[in-house]
Amino acid sequence: MAVIENSKLAIVGAGAVGTSLAFSALLRGSAREVALYDIRTDKVEAEVLDLAHGTAFTGASRITGGSDIGVVHGANVVVVTAGAKQEPGQSRLDLAGANVAILRDLMPALVEQAPDAIYMLVTNPCDVLTVAAHRFGGLPANRVFSSGTVLDSSRLKWLLAERVGVAPSSVHAMMVGEHGDSEFPLWSQARIGPIPIRDWAPAGRRALDGAELDRIADDVVHAAYKVIAGKGATNYAIGVSGARIVEAILRDEHAILPVSSILTDYHGVSGVALSVPTIVDSSGIAEVLPLPFSDEETARFQASAEVVATSIQTLGLD
Repeated sequence: MAVIENSKLAIVGAGAVGTSLAFSALLRGSAREVALYDIRTDKVEAEVLDLAHGTAFTGASRITGGSDIGVVHGANVVVVTAGAKQEPGQSRLDLAGANVAILRDLMPALVEQAPDAIYMLVTNPCDVLTVAAHRFGGLPANRVFSSGTVLDSSRLKWLLAERVGVAPSSVHAMMVGEHGDSEFPLWSQARIGPIPIRDWAPAGRRALDGAELDRIADDVVHAAYKVIAGKGATNYAIGVSGARIVEAILRDEHAILPVSSILTDYHGVSGVALSVPTIVDSSGIAEVLPLPFSDEETARFQASAEVVATSIQTLGLD
């Protein structure tokens, strides 16, 4: 594949997440054109106008949008952020029924406008909705995935970086599994620089023991709930992490990111979308990377798959 010139990113949903993603994409120059679509005419037109007023300071990218689904036409990447809002104390899986119903009508309409696009789900529960979007859109599995645990992994890196006193970019660790309560860190593969995380003990620095790693992992799992309780939504971090994934596609980066795609015999899991290290390029999901898990990690991964599979079955998507 190749870098996509004159690229177009379409974002479905002008709520907190969609507008934060559009803002991030404009600031980062993620795409040549960012198109924002929402059925609420006044809302989406106001958001596009507000974003457009700052484009003198954001480089060559332009912003368009409106309440006519035609604004999505010809997009190279479509990011779906539209859906019911997660309320304080509500799990991501509780949102499943309402958001699957939205996708049932939305995906065919989007595919009609952008038949060659890569589709990324950000709406929760994103793992379940990846399966729904694949079914309703009729697209190859490599072209439909979700942002998965990319944000969760960023949270993990930040917490570890704060604890050990290095830059987050020097922490190499991932959350895998469901983007939700059953996700977990791959401690067996985690590194700080080149040093395995359980061996981190430079002179004068306290090592990370199992109890502390468990606490950090728990903080990651519950981070979104804390943000939602305080401000009503998570939007900035998912906006910038979503833009980062879009760049991996449009720039044909072959970047390794823990996005969520439908798996086939991955540590015994098939037919369920979960986040694992994945090569992302202009084809979408280029390759799901085989990775050794510890016995405990394999058990947790399969348990996470069961959580998502149960929801898929309940919704009649299996």
